[in-house]
Amino acid sequence: MDFKRRPLIAGNWKMNGSLYTAGELTGFLTENLKRNNLSQIDMLICPPATLLYPVEKLVRGSGLLLGAQDCHLAQKGAHTGDISAGMLQDLGCSHVILGHSERRSNHKEVDDIVRSKVEAAFECSLVAIICVGETEEEYKKGITAKIIENQILNSVPEQASAENTIIAYEPVWAIGTGLTPSTEEIQNVHTLIRKVLEDKIGLNEAGKQRLLYGGSVNPSNAIDLLALADVDGALVGGASLSGKDFLAIAESCPK
Repeated sequence: MDFKRRPLIAGNWKMNGSLYTAGELTGFLTENLKRNNLSQIDMLICPPATLLYPVEKLVRGSGLLLGAQDCHLAQKGAHTGDISAGMLQDLGCSHVILGHSERRSNHKEVDDIVRSKVEAAFECSLVAIICVGETEEEYKKGITAKIIENQILNSVPEQASAENTIIAYEPVWAIGTGLTPSTEEIQNVHTLIRKVLEDKIGLNEAGKQRLLYGGSVNPSNAIDLLALADVDGALVGGASLSGKDFLAIAESCPK
């Protein structure tokens, strides 16, 4: 069965940006989206929470999508410093990144917490970008497949579908290091992810599911990465802070 999946290039700004730099970068992207022929792909930017409101005003009507980097598993309550999925929806977000390795590591977010956050995102009609990936130690031990399978089975809720969920494979050891697995390794992991999803949400939904690769994606390696059969886009970190580089990655998507 031949499934048509629309590529997605997502930028995770992490804890970077000011009102000035966000305005400059967003303005560059929206202006060039009009000039460049990128209508065949989706482009998403995920600024820090402090910049979501001003950036939403800049992307409105441009075709550039807006997402957040995290949400709380509860919709309201005594959770000082946290932001709910409903608040993100109210700000105009369409997507939210959940289960990123930096959240799993720095904030001790286990699969159960990630799954609960995804369910909260679904309640507010947000598309959840669920991140999975192995550490360097796990990679060297040769247990990548086991780690990824467990994260998919335990982080992805039963109500996940191709419409409300995107899976991003990000090897922890490749994030921000300049290192990437071989294209064969990346394709093998994406094949595994799709197979695990088939068992979890069904053949049809799994076939339509968009799978992203993330981890030191840049204009130099994007063409090879995005040409892989089961890679439907990229979750871009550092390179998304450069409008020129981010657009170059987007332009690397197969036409």
